[in-house]
Amino acid sequence: MLLHNWFTYLFTSMAFMLFPGNQPDPIKPEPFQASKRVEDLLKKMTLEEKVGQMTLYTSSWDQTGPVMNDNYINDIKAGKCGNVFNAHTAAYTRELQKIAVEESRLGIPLLFGYDVIHGHKTIFPIPLAEACSWDLGVIEKSARLASKEAAASGLHWTFNPMVDIARDPRWGRISEGSGEDVWWGSQIAMAKVRGHQGSDLSDPFTLLACVKHFAAYGAAQAGRDYHTVDISERSLMETYLPPYKAAINAGAATVMTSFNEINGIPATGNEWLLRELLKNEWGFNGFIVTDYTSINEMIPHGFSKDLEDAARQSALAGVDMDMQGGAYQNHLVELVKNEIVPESMIDDAVRRILTLKEQLGLLDDPYRYSDAQREQEVVFSQEMMEHALEAARKSIVLLKNAPFKGNKLLPLSPNYKNIALIGPLADNQLDNLGTWHASGDASKVVTIRKALQDAYPNAQIQYAEGCKTFGNDKQGFDAAIKAAQSADVVILALGENYTQSGEAASRSVLDLPGPQQALLEQINATGKPVIALVMAGRPLVLTWMDENIPAIVNTWHLGTQSGQAIVDVLSGKENPSGKLCITFPRNEGQIPIYYSMKNTGRPFDANNKYTSKYLDVSNDPLYPFGHGLSYANFEYGNLKLNSDHIGDDAPIQASIQVTNTGKVAGEEVVFLFTRDMVGSVTRPVKELKGFQKIRLEPGESRQVNFMITLDDLQFYTQDMRFQAEPGAFKVMIGTDAMHYKEADFTY
Repeated sequence: MLLHNWFTYLFTSMAFMLFPGNQPDPIKPEPFQASKRVEDLLKKMTLEEKVGQMTLYTSSWDQTGPVMNDNYINDIKAGKCGNVFNAHTAAYTRELQKIAVEESRLGIPLLFGYDVIHGHKTIFPIPLAEACSWDLGVIEKSARLASKEAAASGLHWTFNPMVDIARDPRWGRISEGSGEDVWWGSQIAMAKVRGHQGSDLSDPFTLLACVKHFAAYGAAQAGRDYHTVDISERSLMETYLPPYKAAINAGAATVMTSFNEINGIPATGNEWLLRELLKNEWGFNGFIVTDYTSINEMIPHGFSKDLEDAARQSALAGVDMDMQGGAYQNHLVELVKNEIVPESMIDDAVRRILTLKEQLGLLDDPYRYSDAQREQEVVFSQEMMEHALEAARKSIVLLKNAPFKGNKLLPLSPNYKNIALIGPLADNQLDNLGTWHASGDASKVVTIRKALQDAYPNAQIQYAEGCKTFGNDKQGFDAAIKAAQSADVVILALGENYTQSGEAASRSVLDLPGPQQALLEQINATGKPVIALVMAGRPLVLTWMDENIPAIVNTWHLGTQSGQAIVDVLSGKENPSGKLCITFPRNEGQIPIYYSMKNTGRPFDANNKYTSKYLDVSNDPLYPFGHGLSYANFEYGNLKLNSDHIGDDAPIQASIQVTNTGKVAGEEVVFLFTRDMVGSVTRPVKELKGFQKIRLEPGESRQVNFMITLDDLQFYTQDMRFQAEPGAFKVMIGTDAMHYKEADFTY
């Protein structure tokens, strides 16, 4: 059970959530237990120095390297800035650390943070892609190696993982998360925290994890970044909060507030969310940092009258560190002196911050992360490159592989003598890094063109860019069409550039941007066999492509080893095993569309107009949650239960036989869903409760077993109790959310 009993806080605090002017006196924080060393240090600090530990400012880079604002340097010397982000490399962090340690009064080390989202210098697949691997070992290892490389570059802290559940692909930041499912998102949240932090924070290859964005940022209305969020308390509890709670249970050291509001109150000033729920109810002992200037942004939200007011609200709400806004540095001292903010709250925040610096070992050796020799050995090491390739291979999803003139195009025949490689992402290093590629080095990226030339040395590879991913310039079409006409097969590399998804990259139309759709249609009109590679940071609308192109591979943005991984899958060296963690719509009008929706009182009936459906498009998605093909063929037998009744201490075993009827070995992800047929509140048509990823040789069969326990049936009932209710249930096991075998049982 991920959540428990916090609904009491929800309803008892509802009055002052709705009417903030009538809020009671500030809630006193639970005393945070720190070590004697931290307590002794706290006693020596002035109020200004305490607020300095609660202040986070940014470094920046120019053409000659890292630079730091002179005012921030002076703040570090004066003890008014205890934390810096966007500063990395062992040499640069050592330089800044020396200022803090040797020139400030108390010599408290700086904490260095950075957005290490899917790699630091070596870039792994974007998080949405990696979630399609259905391999928690790979996901955890990506976090561990990203931390290792970043820590070797002088960093202590990553603003990752992003655990926001997102069901609207118009939202650009869907690329940073794990998709639409609550259970899978929670599993990944825990894996990434374990990967970043390891078992001992004093290990100099670990980073502090930062769970973001707390809370419900993925529910931004209309899929527009920074937009408001308006969801029910039940949706907040059941859908959006569980992954955060899972990450906290896994030991996440820090939490970042979201830009959005919760029930009319911006998250950064939401006392119920931060102090009541996160710190008091969930027992979170790390520190809370704002997102970039989110304290300041409560003014345009219409929640704070000025920056002083915003600083007051954030401090009382439980925010421990102000990122870049300057609100705490400029106003918190006076707010404490005027007895508006209790100094005990300041002390609680500083204890939390200093404790993590202590656990990292910085109070013993401030320079332990700033080792240039270690940095040289770790960055772009063989270990990094090998994992980047493995993670990229496993993240690729084969969407379609239909016959063309009687034969499937994939895997690509070794007998082709002339291959046309066309598209703006075919020989593109930078965009394959994807959004939030941090300090990734584009020059290290293996492109499709390079990998294809290496894999098919006896074939003529004709390359044509065709067009860009933006604008409407079609001057390259003629060269691309000419290359296609003379080729045996065409590989089209289309999609988004790295700026077209991610933060501040919402899109209302999810087509192939620029003139790429026109290029696709003209290449297809040549009559040549076409393989389409879709390289993007979100689900795109691929309806025309699915109707007209025989082979489609969704490769996402895969990072440093993208081209090699893609060609390994195209050639058959690697059998694709990725499956979608997010539903692909047929058009934007279906959004939001996700597998765990609820039924209506008028469910779809093709023979009855007055049921829930569209006049112009099917209710079904283009590609359902869990969809992903293989070069092997997997057949499912009948689903069997060892009992048709589950008891309090009597779980049910569900079993199904899976057989590889194909000619090559392959991996299959077998999904387990359940459905509560009748509840005191309406329940989803299915909910993911587990999966197994199995490898089968040609002709091999295996019985796959799942245990269903009472915990799998629990939900928030009408009276907000988290429990299972007696009644009828279905269990479904299959290859995706639309193709499965089912059986009935009762509780």
